[in-house]
Amino acid sequence: MMRTIRTAALTAGALIASLVLPAAAAHADTVTPRVDLRVLVVSDGGPSTDAIAAELDTAGTPYTEIDLQDAARPSIDADFLADTVDGVPRAKFQAVVLPNDNPFPAGSAEMAALVAYEQTYAIPQVDAYTYARPEAGLDYPGYSGSVDGVTAEVTEAGAAGPFAYLDGTVPFDDDSPDVGESYAYLSTPAEGADFTPYVDAAIPGQSTRGSLVGEYRHDGRRELVVTFVYNQHQQQFQLLARGIVEWMTDGVHLGASRNYFAVHVDDVFGADDRWDTELNCTPGDIDCPPGQGASDPIRMTPADVDYALEWQDRQGITLDMVYNGAGSETHREENNGQDELADQFIADRGSFRWVNHTYSHSYLGCVQDVSVVPWQCATNADGTTQWVSQSEISDEIANNRSWGQTNGLPLDTEELVTGEHSGLRILPQQPEDNPNLAPALADNGIEWLASDYSRDPAQRQVGPATTVSRYPMNIFYNAGRAAEQVDEYNWIYTSRAQGGSGVCEDNPATSTCLTAPLDTATGYADHIVPLETRTALGHVLSNDPKPHYIHQSNLTEDRIAYPVLDGVLDTYDTLFADNTPVVNLPMKDLGIETQRRAAWDAALDAGQVTAYRVGGTVTVEAPDGVAMTATLPTGTTQDGAAFGTAYAGAVSGWTASAGQPLTLTLPSSTASPTATADAPDGSTTSTTPPTTVPAGVTEQVPYAPEN
Repeated sequence: MMRTIRTAALTAGALIASLVLPAAAAHADTVTPRVDLRVLVVSDGGPSTDAIAAELDTAGTPYTEIDLQDAARPSIDADFLADTVDGVPRAKFQAVVLPNDNPFPAGSAEMAALVAYEQTYAIPQVDAYTYARPEAGLDYPGYSGSVDGVTAEVTEAGAAGPFAYLDGTVPFDDDSPDVGESYAYLSTPAEGADFTPYVDAAIPGQSTRGSLVGEYRHDGRRELVVTFVYNQHQQQFQLLARGIVEWMTDGVHLGASRNYFAVHVDDVFGADDRWDTELNCTPGDIDCPPGQGASDPIRMTPADVDYALEWQDRQGITLDMVYNGAGSETHREENNGQDELADQFIADRGSFRWVNHTYSHSYLGCVQDVSVVPWQCATNADGTTQWVSQSEISDEIANNRSWGQTNGLPLDTEELVTGEHSGLRILPQQPEDNPNLAPALADNGIEWLASDYSRDPAQRQVGPATTVSRYPMNIFYNAGRAAEQVDEYNWIYTSRAQGGSGVCEDNPATSTCLTAPLDTATGYADHIVPLETRTALGHVLSNDPKPHYIHQSNLTEDRIAYPVLDGVLDTYDTLFADNTPVVNLPMKDLGIETQRRAAWDAALDAGQVTAYRVGGTVTVEAPDGVAMTATLPTGTTQDGAAFGTAYAGAVSGWTASAGQPLTLTLPSSTASPTATADAPDGSTTSTTPPTTVPAGVTEQVPYAPEN
């Protein structure tokens, strides 16, 4: 079966200046062919082709996938690959992705058709994971085996070419000492082969280095030869994915990818209840029986504000302070009108972004019945749900906005984070939104409403507002000290037999139990910080615009959030060049990015977008109201003006079409090699033998760590 993803007539141009028509054509004039902006992905069901397809999906780059395991799939022949439009020869795909350098049987007419097509239109081919051998431009492997924990390097050619956005090193995952995660064939170029390594690693026991990613030029074709196995979640692929796509599209393709990281700090000005290590619950919150435990809330100090400012300056990141004005007013009432924390924040208000978190952080969903654990929605006499009223919700929003404006906070009044994301549905107690939420949002002009990714991951409409899903970092709101965080972590993630709650063993589909409780003195730094760093960095490297959120309690006392945030940003800084910075945007802009992607994806899936390249001109047609996104060489113009903004050595961005064709002009410096049509007509058979792994060598699949 052919699975068509984003079914528009799209494909990105191989860099072609002219095409000499074959003798069978109607005329022998030299013409410039049309190359559609679409990728052909031929899959054998393996993780490597799936990873590349996922990268294209996420970026909004159209592709067609053919499953070699599907007996009903179409045949890959000359007509499938190319045709003529308005008398102009058309290449239907700008690039070809294969599972390896030749996944077809010996003598395959399909491989022959692909070879002829690639030669005719100068179409690049990616060998997603192949055995090192002379047919792929490499000697047989100097090493075959695990590369867990190996640090590969971008070569000089790679840094000058498709991987210029990296800072030089490519660390391979080693998440589990008990599981083989990464497998590779390391080899040097075969004698006489025109092969250029782009990423390599030291061959164990030798003084030479072996290619992991390289370009093989032969027979009028170009192949990107990848000799390690991977899946879409592994860091090494996430680092290299952009370069793979840029190489195979010659830097001209629909879709775009950036590395986003925004951090929301909830409950600012308020005080968060503290985890009780003896009761294994949080006094003052609904998980503790009423009246049990001493109240010892956690609240930031002015020194913590100074530290946050210093941290922002050092990391080049602006934190989003999600505030509750009543927290300050209550503190002043209890402290003779004094609130040094609020005074400090207000004095430095211009250094942070600010988001309305409602005035008193009250629960805005159903009326909670906390006489039972877990709580449930209170009901009326007729059994219907009791809801917090529209006026109560509106007051919480309006009063907090007024407090912020009175104190000069630079607010975007269209943004809102409700306390505990309340008002929105929460399972199992409240399976629907509070019906009074949407009209209250309308009353207050709210257009962007935060939701919790773990409960409400997809962007959706709530009355006039569009949700912005946020990732909860596994740094608990009720912990200001590392030992408290570890104690609660142990309670959640150990079995009953080990003294834990058993929640992890009761929910194996969503949780994994620790093999043993963490040491409260060392467990945070040794286990939790690396794990949370890896998770958050994975989001950053996945072109994911969702913000993360923590709580003000995590920025005081032991300041336990900073080791994770530093882990993400410091690691990122060692991996990427200066031309590829972390993108740190406010909540509204992240919501707009997600919204635009949804409209773009829907238009692609509906076949409403057409895009192609003819020489140095790219033409894109999209429905009225749908913004187009593309990644193109620096210097590309639209109607004489510069297109997009610079990122990772290219330009990318969104531009509205107004229902009219968009014309983009590539810079004259963009290479345009000539391709010839005097190639086999597809009736011949392939002379390249299919990829085989020698006897005694096991082809490996990558480890998929649990998220």
